[in-house]
Amino acid sequence: MSTLRLPYFTLSPEAYQGFVTTKKALEKSSLGKPMIDLVYLRVSQINGCAFCLEMHAKALRADGMPDFKIDSLAGWHVSSHYSARERAALAWVDSVVAIDRTHAPDADFEALREHFSDAEISDLSFAVALMSAFNRLAIGMRQ
Repeated sequence: MSTLRLPYFTLSPEAYQGFVTTKKALEKSSLGKPMIDLVYLRVSQINGCAFCLEMHAKALRADGMPDFKIDSLAGWHVSSHYSARERAALAWVDSVVAIDRTHAPDADFEALREHFSDAEISDLSFAVALMSAFNRLAIGMRQ
């Protein structure tokens, strides 16, 4: 493991606190903690953030998510372990994290509407954006 390049959380405390405030707001979302943590874990898988992968897998296990579900997340497309609601969320995660390639297609967005309210879609999108930002900080600063 690398040494932390810069303690960004103490060097930019107000900016970091903004992220923490957003995270706390999302914890109150009607999406529920398991869905938020599943999203965070998937975003972290795509971005390759080892620190965040360990943290979110541990949180999901502590909240009772079965190991087989956590362990198969990278292959969610072909796994039978995920509900239609989770699959819609995970497709959105994949689209938004790779937005440079996907441009968040209408089909992925419309699939969300079958399972989530407008506020939940907004919260889901904030969760993807927030975790992507956290991943970039952790990876870039070698956390």
